[in-house]
Amino acid sequence: MGSPRQIDPYAELRHALVTHLRHRGIRDEQVLAAMERLPRELFVHPAFIHRAYEDVALPLGYNQTISQPYTVAFMTSLLEVQPGDKVLEIGTGSGYQAALLAVMGARVYTVERQWELYQRARQLFARLGLPVQTRFGDGSLGWSEHAPYDGIIVTAAAPHIPKPLKEQLAISGRLVIPVGGPQSQILVRLRRVSEQEYDYEEFGEFRFVPLIGKEGWSETLETRPTSSSS
Repeated sequence: MGSPRQIDPYAELRHALVTHLRHRGIRDEQVLAAMERLPRELFVHPAFIHRAYEDVALPLGYNQTISQPYTVAFMTSLLEVQPGDKVLEIGTGSGYQAALLAVMGARVYTVERQWELYQRARQLFARLGLPVQTRFGDGSLGWSEHAPYDGIIVTAAAPHIPKPLKEQLAISGRLVIPVGGPQSQILVRLRRVSEQEYDYEEFGEFRFVPLIGKEGWSETLETRPTSSSS
């Protein structure tokens, strides 16, 4: 006799979350399928594991949060990821966003400036067998060694669109980033049309933790918004 099949105690909650996101207007079935496969409970802080499938942002510690699932799904949909795309994530956070992109078949590179979160995410990627390339450092400068990227997603709020990120986009590449002040931002998608040309689109108001770095905010900025670091 074979061993009993292991039951996933979170499967129904995961399915219910995906159904909820579909009702909220998420139409990218590739994104929804990946979210139904990925165990979000592994990425939340242990104190909040019972809330892993609520559509809310949750604290990670270190003044960071794991983003609201709707925000993750919406931003990922804007990125228009295709299997094999090379994608750079700025702000590894919990690792959930990078893991989602990897499950979708992207070649993922991610940068995190908080050492403890960087280490935890690396261990989680290894545990899940996800080939995510990680870097500890200033994400506002991107990761030029692996450029150009088909997509760049920034999971923290910038005061402006960092020039290094624009320059690291491939032609036809998409950059999704929240831009604005410390308390609220507009979600922006930049699409590179040519070496010097970019199409610019806005997708409403969101609230993220600040992007700290040379091309972002100063480390002295302290705020407690309700959404992001992925």
